[in-house]
Amino acid sequence: MASPATAPLTRSQQSSIVELAGKNEASYSAISWAAVFGGAAVAAATSLILLALGTGIGLSSVSPWSNAGATASAIGTAAILWLVVSEIIASTMGGYLAGRLRTKWVNVHTDEVYFRDTAHGFLVWAVGLVITAAFLASAVTAMVGGAARTGAIARTTSDPNAYYVDSLFRSDNPSPDQNAAPARAEAGSILANSLTQGDMGAADKTYLAKLIASRTGLSQTDAENRVSEIFAEARQAADTTRKAGAHLSYWTFFALLVGAFCASFAATIGGKQRDRVVVI
Repeated sequence: MASPATAPLTRSQQSSIVELAGKNEASYSAISWAAVFGGAAVAAATSLILLALGTGIGLSSVSPWSNAGATASAIGTAAILWLVVSEIIASTMGGYLAGRLRTKWVNVHTDEVYFRDTAHGFLVWAVGLVITAAFLASAVTAMVGGAARTGAIARTTSDPNAYYVDSLFRSDNPSPDQNAAPARAEAGSILANSLTQGDMGAADKTYLAKLIASRTGLSQTDAENRVSEIFAEARQAADTTRKAGAHLSYWTFFALLVGAFCASFAATIGGKQRDRVVVI
């Protein structure tokens, strides 16, 4: 005779177990998307407001005159700090609001509630980041397109090596020459290719020196020395720009990582306060 513990379940008992198991699953989603999108909108708007404020402060501290206003290093440090602080403020506000506005979950374990609040904060950060990036991309595209249509883009903006090409063809007796455009274009192509390769070949250096000597009246030796000096300056400027871009990418990654943590943590705080609200 089978014991009660090992006796097979009857059909009615099996149906009761299936019914109880079904009642443990909620019929609604664990994600309050309305709260997520609300917090993301607040985070994106706060980021844009703080970005505008930081841009205004930066422009007001810059002076077109030498030895006046803030230095480039000071502005760069302040911009990085402002980027981190802005991300912290915007992400914290968005995550906290999502935690306070999300649906109150009933019959859910405390650990599960903490995980869901953390997930809500992370989703707020992710959605807000996408909204901000899309807005900035559209704004930049509109500004660049408008400047291109009105012809407001300077030649040095479209060709970053234009200054160094002009330096190669400087002469002690400058005179207008309408036929200098092909030579400058060829020199610019050689300079750009050499910067990409990291060094200028002997054949390119000799040819470019001959081209400069024929246009400026310099000797072959002086033209080669000028090519070496200008190429060294251009390579140094390119290397400085590359390092600045790399540092900006590192700090942007750090700021976004801190923002994700702040949004997730703030959402747990807002969620705890939301659950403590007493229904009157």
